Parts: sequence; C-alpha cells; structure tokens
Amino acid sequence: MENEINVQELGERIVRVLKTIFDPEIPVDIYELGLIYDVFVNENYDVKVLMTLTSPNCPVAETLPREVEEKVRSVEHVKAVEVELTFDPTWTKDLMSEEAKLELGML
Repeated sequence: MENEINVQELGERIVRVLKTIFDPEIPVDIYELGLIYDVFVNENYDVKVLMTLTSPNCPVAETLPREVEEKVRSVEHVKAVEVELTFDPTWTKDLMSEEAKLELGML
C-alpha cells in the first residue's frame, strides 16, 4: 500500500513536528533544548514521548506536554500518543544541542 509508512520514517516526522514547539521562555525548540529524552514508535503507530521540563516548577508544566501530545497526534498515521513527563535525569544545559547553545550564545 502506498499509504504505508515505516516506523523510522514516522519517528522522523514526529521529530520534525517536535522541532516546531518552543519553550516560551527560551527561543529554542524543545527538541534542540534537550527536553525530549526519547520518542518510541511501535509497529501499530502508537507513539510514546518521554520528555522533561527545564524545572519541575516550569510555568508551562501543564501546557507544554499537552501541546506535544496534540502536535504529535496531528502527524499522519499516528494512532495513539502518550506523553510521559520525567525528571530523571534532571534536565541540565548539557542536554542542549550544539545548535541550541550557539543560538543562546553559550558557545
């Protein structure tokens, strides 16, 4: 079927969507910021996103995971989405990509 998509390609599409979500306090997307720890896609196109926040008291603690879930759910072929929030390991600036550090003048 031409509508079929492989799990890896779907995962790449999800990452592209995650790169459109920004932390409102930092002008860098949440993927480059290192807030996305893992994206799991199974053969049924069910998705689990393991993510964190810059701190447990983050002002977007309620809205950011919901935005992640809604945007991932909007990706064609995705059947179900679970967003799990974790603070283990705790987010640090070391988790940021080189691109994010450059953007924020940290390199």
